[in-house]
Amino acid sequence: MMRYCRKPQILGPLLAVLALQPVQAEPGRTATLAVENMTCRLCPITVRKALEKIEGVREAKASLETKTATVTFDPDQTSGEALIRAIRNAGYPSEVQGGDAHE
Repeated sequence: MMRYCRKPQILGPLLAVLALQPVQAEPGRTATLAVENMTCRLCPITVRKALEKIEGVREAKASLETKTATVTFDPDQTSGEALIRAIRNAGYPSEVQGGDAHE
């Protein structure tokens, strides 16, 4: 005689209720950094990967065209100075161009 688990009967309605709950994004800060020495299409990838290694970085984008990196981060876990240091350590001098990295 096969026994069936009753948990799926409970799990289905529970998942339906959870799916209806609004998801709230945690607040973060966004900073735009001017990045020097980006000369080829691999440079923004290197900058982005350097930023993504930092704990607290939620999103990092780098642009060869504008020579900038835009970073969304948790100020409780990292700082604008740490972002700049990571980019510089990857070989690209940088500075804060805009946003709230120093607040």
